[in-house]
Amino acid sequence: MNNPIWIMSSAFPGRTLTQVAKVAKDVGAQGMELCVFRRDGTRRDHVATHLPYEKFSRDDAARLLDRLGAQRLRISLGAYDNMIGGDPAERAKNQNHILKLIRIAHLLGGDRNDVVVGTFVGWNAELGHEDGGFEKNLRLYKKVFGPIVKYAESLGVTLVYENCPMEGWRPATVLDTINNLPCTLAARKLMYALVESKSHGEIYDPSHDVWQHIDPSEVVKASDMKRIRRIHIKGTRCFPDDAASIHWGRLYPEQTVDPKLAKKAGVPIPANEWDRHHYEPRLPGFGGSDSMDWSRFLETLMARGFDGPFSIENEGCNSSHTGNYGATVQGFRAAVLNTAPVVWPLGENGYAFDESKLAPLAPAAAKDVPVVTMADLGYKA
Repeated sequence: MNNPIWIMSSAFPGRTLTQVAKVAKDVGAQGMELCVFRRDGTRRDHVATHLPYEKFSRDDAARLLDRLGAQRLRISLGAYDNMIGGDPAERAKNQNHILKLIRIAHLLGGDRNDVVVGTFVGWNAELGHEDGGFEKNLRLYKKVFGPIVKYAESLGVTLVYENCPMEGWRPATVLDTINNLPCTLAARKLMYALVESKSHGEIYDPSHDVWQHIDPSEVVKASDMKRIRRIHIKGTRCFPDDAASIHWGRLYPEQTVDPKLAKKAGVPIPANEWDRHHYEPRLPGFGGSDSMDWSRFLETLMARGFDGPFSIENEGCNSSHTGNYGATVQGFRAAVLNTAPVVWPLGENGYAFDESKLAPLAPAAAKDVPVVTMADLGYKA
């Protein structure tokens, strides 16, 4: 029981890597999940770019590893965009960007240093609306991610998927809110069966299952623990008794209709594309409770032998969403302390991570490797 606790850098889009590392140390964290989104990407929410991905070399990797070693910090990388749907040109750029991050992870030691690459799969809405749309998305996933995972495996890197449904990724006027394939355990298991490799797994975020009325502890019990490489610490406070829940139920998303008609009928409608499932994001231990039994969840993970990092994803309505830097840092500090009693040993000064058990970082890759594209891997859209 000595799991590292990390912070996710998406909460600090205007800060440098040096500044994010200082926050990590100040709040008692042992690492950072670095967001490395495309600078020319179309996504506007929760994006940040904390590594110079355009011209990252082996020498850059060696220097960064030296800095991390001196600071006793560890990292992984991630960019979370739609890889199988949306505008075809943007989709292609997203795919090639993930290949760049896999190369960078390799230069940084890859699996030897537990530098994984996080991503979404996304969703092809056009296929999804056809008969058999879910399986058609699965097959498209295999076509796209088969070569990506094979490339990652060849470089000794693990790709991990996050399970957020991205329910606000399309306008509030669309009927459904599935926008990321691995948003359920069933989908993830089917994905692993379609692409049989040990070089892909998941970042499991329990908050997304809570508003879907699923107990995350039971999801963990039903999961292959070899696939769970990271856990996101992020809470959800559900609103089962608000007007939207009462009028629209909790099985399907809240729907948009003409505002004048809704007002005449006395029916609530979504305020924006994310306002459809009657919840708000929180951080456990900061500003009150949420709708999840964190003690049971963490204890279930420990009982099942999870020994990877817990990465705090700060999207708290009373923390990072305030836009206040101080409140953002406070939220991270509170989440670290809330998690510590279950995942860190108890010592003379309370619960603390045992740094003596932190393995030294392996050196950078022996030689540089070129940047590749999906076309280089033989993929044809």
